[in-house]
Amino acid sequence: MHFRPDSSRPVFSARNAFAALLMLGLVACGSNEKPYVERPVEDLYNIAMDAVAVQEWEAAANGFDEVERQHPYSVWANKAQLMAAYSYYQSNKYTEAISAAERYIQLHPGSRETPYAYYLVAISYYEQITDVGRDQKITQQALSSLEEVVRRYPSSEYARDARLKIDLTRDHLAGKEMVIGRYYLRKNQQIAAINRFKVVIEKYQTTSHVPEALHRLAEAYMSLGIIDEAQNVAAVLGYNYPGNEWYVDTYTLVTGQEVPTANAGEKKSWWNIF
Repeated sequence: MHFRPDSSRPVFSARNAFAALLMLGLVACGSNEKPYVERPVEDLYNIAMDAVAVQEWEAAANGFDEVERQHPYSVWANKAQLMAAYSYYQSNKYTEAISAAERYIQLHPGSRETPYAYYLVAISYYEQITDVGRDQKITQQALSSLEEVVRRYPSSEYARDARLKIDLTRDHLAGKEMVIGRYYLRKNQQIAAINRFKVVIEKYQTTSHVPEALHRLAEAYMSLGIIDEAQNVAAVLGYNYPGNEWYVDTYTLVTGQEVPTANAGEKKSWWNIF
């Protein structure tokens, strides 16, 4: 779900004429560079908005930047700053989008569009998240930015979307910890593996990776011969995820037996299994 800042604008009569003039270009005699010509702010802004209308995002971003460059103290410059950030985001230039949005936040902290600027920063990080096999610095930045949106504007439409993305981002970070933990387990580096699985259990306890993390933790303890700890971990897994496939595997791993089936109407007490 993407949101777009308010881009409403008046229509100016000189707009079409100016657009045609701009397309022709003003080339200085004996030079390949266009001379600097200060243009009316309305014309610059409307040309940039025309680029938005046809989804020419790079041209739009450059046009909005030009509005601010030529008329930095105008009302239109304020709008152009955020529209430039939005256009950079749409063209997948996330670094530029983040920079422009953060600049808007610094200059206009009390604007009604500032919540969107925070959201734009967060979503620009979020869309750069890579697979769990790679460095997760961007993922951490995405999580921090999404949490900032929720913290500052908990009732906004942006916060609703941010909360969903926070859950997905946390699950992604937990997945990275699992990849590393499994690697250590394969290399018989049980202590290092245990530390990674504990991070998932303690820091990302609402994610989908917790049942496997508990199983792998029990597996590491069994490998080290620490049976009591393995049984305690298995107990936690069985209490919280009694029907989960990882619980079945863990019970068999720890006891060497299949999970007993309770009689009809009887809820088996996990703590009495061992």
